[in-house]
Amino acid sequence: MSNFSEFLSSLTTEFTPVIGGYEKEDFAAIDLSEENPELLKLEVASSEAFSVFINEYLKNHQARAAYGGYDEVRNLYKRSGLFNNPEQNRNIHIGLDIWVPPGTAIISPLRAEVHSFRDNDNFGDYGPTIILKHTFGDRDFFTLYGHLSRKSLENLEVGKKVKAGEKIAELGDFDENGDYAPHLHFQIMEDLKGNKGDFPGVVKREDRELYLENCPDPNLLLKI
Repeated sequence: MSNFSEFLSSLTTEFTPVIGGYEKEDFAAIDLSEENPELLKLEVASSEAFSVFINEYLKNHQARAAYGGYDEVRNLYKRSGLFNNPEQNRNIHIGLDIWVPPGTAIISPLRAEVHSFRDNDNFGDYGPTIILKHTFGDRDFFTLYGHLSRKSLENLEVGKKVKAGEKIAELGDFDENGDYAPHLHFQIMEDLKGNKGDFPGVVKREDRELYLENCPDPNLLLKI
């Protein structure tokens, strides 16, 4: 485990929510990798079909929220030229997804300030996105919140202070979140590498190790 991963894990000692109104027992892990045979039956290009799949999964597992996806190889991105094009084939997911209904409150797990925000409105992209900056001692790092509602970006200001557990946004629906079944993409970055309001959340195989080192498993912090 890298030094940053160890530091990250030390910041919290128990379940630390990033969505409001949910407890640890409300979550069920979900596999959305290319190895899951259930996905072969699904029309992955349809956000509506995927929503039905997620809702059935939650019902069958008696859960309110599904989570997972870190370092997961997925076929979901083949539908979008943003990821699947002659220059690159990005299919390794390096954030943590939490599948809950649109309108769900998104909260900061730690004290922070708003670093940047943007509506990444390409098909298959994040849609409205917020990046927070966290400072603990002499160490800075960043968290990204993707697939939000457009309303979440209204009246937002760079530098705004945020308390741990404070609501920062609401989850968007498929018509504003890049055309996905509603979910939060949560990612941690040690170095933003000059990015503002955006950072790759899906990478190609040859870049995997570099990105995983910079973007450790968010569950080290959340402890779902």
